[in-house]
Amino acid sequence: MFFFIYFSSPLRNVLRKKDFLMKNNIIIIFLFYSLVAVAQQDPLFTQNMYSQSSINPAYAGSSGMICATALNRLQWVGFGDGSPMITMINVNAAVKPFGLSSGIGMNISNDQFGFNKDLGIDLSYAVRFNAAGAGKLAIGITGGFINNTLEAGNWITPSGSTDNSLPNTKESSINFDMGFGIFFNNDDMYFGASVTHLNETKFNKAVNPSTYKRHYYITGGYMLQMPNPAWQFNPSVFIGSDLSTNLLSVTANVIYNKRFWGGVSYRVSEGVAGMIGFELFSGMRIGYAYDFSTTEISKYNSGSHEFMLGYCFSLKKEKPPQQYKSIRFL
Repeated sequence: MFFFIYFSSPLRNVLRKKDFLMKNNIIIIFLFYSLVAVAQQDPLFTQNMYSQSSINPAYAGSSGMICATALNRLQWVGFGDGSPMITMINVNAAVKPFGLSSGIGMNISNDQFGFNKDLGIDLSYAVRFNAAGAGKLAIGITGGFINNTLEAGNWITPSGSTDNSLPNTKESSINFDMGFGIFFNNDDMYFGASVTHLNETKFNKAVNPSTYKRHYYITGGYMLQMPNPAWQFNPSVFIGSDLSTNLLSVTANVIYNKRFWGGVSYRVSEGVAGMIGFELFSGMRIGYAYDFSTTEISKYNSGSHEFMLGYCFSLKKEKPPQQYKSIRFL
């Protein structure tokens, strides 16, 4: 279930306030069971084609322009207070220090769920090479910090019992985090492979310390030109694993006139989603996705909403064609 990708604390740290518990005890049991079964630690998005810099530092500079993207995901709307909400902002740009084709990027994420609030910031750098005329191949690395905060509150424990793993006061820790990736792209396709939490940093060190597990990702997409030149078909795949749990998402978008798109996404054993978007003539992109879970949790919420806003621009200005007064200067 996609929601559990957001959890980064052990099972005992995911007990809830009374107003966060649902109307039926079945849902609580289901939450705990699913948390053990499919707990991943990285927040991910349905519109993952616009959030690749958050998992792959080699993506930085791949567009050849300066790009800024903001995504906001409201998970399980109507589920109750404490439902996951993740906001991510990333900026990346193509640069050439000392004539070396490169990319730089920055990611800021704010992940809130239950009593947990995680704020992360990291910087990325990628070196880009020509791949035998087939496209650009990049190698990138990222480093930054994650501030993990666990709020103390009205914890609910079975039969009012005590649990020494639950903090009595607010717990917060700042942890260094690293990642690595490769990325290939040209006008028609892209392919990426990356690993996050390379150093497997610890968090919530004061009470019941835990570790960020390494997560491995493979992404790919292709732009297929349809017989009508105004239409394009864009299939893509997103694979994630921490070597104990796996995630597979397949997306198919149809693009009209390179400015309007719509499609569907399927997450194996988790849910389906629909998405739409358009690009303004100024280079601004706006997208929306709605997720519907195919698991039992769908009975207790009205779905998930995801919003995307992006803007790309170039500092290079097109030179106007030169005009000559005399053919002797041609």
